[in-house]
Amino acid sequence: MECTEARTLLDAYFDRQLDLPHAVAVEQHLVSCAGCRAILAARSALRSGIRDHIDYRHGAPERLAEGVRARLGIASDTRVRTSSARWRLPRLGQWLPIGAAAAVAAMISWTAAIQYASPSADSVIADQVLRGHARSIVTSHLIEVASSDQHSVKPWLSSKLDFSPPVPDLSAAGFQLAGARLDYMDNRPVAALVYRSRQHVINLFVWPSDRLSGEHVLSKHGYNVVGWSRSGMTYWATSDINAAELSAFADAWAQASR
Repeated sequence: MECTEARTLLDAYFDRQLDLPHAVAVEQHLVSCAGCRAILAARSALRSGIRDHIDYRHGAPERLAEGVRARLGIASDTRVRTSSARWRLPRLGQWLPIGAAAAVAAMISWTAAIQYASPSADSVIADQVLRGHARSIVTSHLIEVASSDQHSVKPWLSSKLDFSPPVPDLSAAGFQLAGARLDYMDNRPVAALVYRSRQHVINLFVWPSDRLSGEHVLSKHGYNVVGWSRSGMTYWATSDINAAELSAFADAWAQASR
């Protein structure tokens, strides 16, 4: 991907609106292009600055409030008074005669924009997991140590990371260990264990954290994702196998790693 094409996609990438193949292509370009990374960093800084400095607590200036009340036909002496003398929105019944649909649509759009601009930490990680899985397939960088022997894979990972992830043998449950590699999630290096179920690949990302409470299950772009935390470690499994099989994988992992 050249800079010209990448820059036409940066806004959609930044807003998490690209499909998975395009998102992976942009990420591959960003790895080698400092100019496009700088543009993306500027967008991120602008959003952070707006979020940090905007104050939603300010009431409307009195002149503006009076003008709105006048247009709505609301007498000044009927306004709600508070100790701070701030104007409040009229009751819903007062909005209806003047186009409530437009007002409600605007408020819904603004609320949705704020929520989209501030995705939850778990959804951000889930997106990283999906992209990591897709990137490993697209770039053929799936495995760095190829082995079905857990006693070979675990020492290799332990020598590369500052933690030692469990590497259970799940062959009895139908999930064959194929190997592992290093990846990067949640602003840190992580273990990426690779299992196979028939012709399907399962990526399991593991790193020290206990942020998840309960099991997180989602589907996106044709992939299923399951995330959970246990004994100070966080696990995110993703694959194109169906959701029931991926949950069975997570259950088998939990049983084998006890």
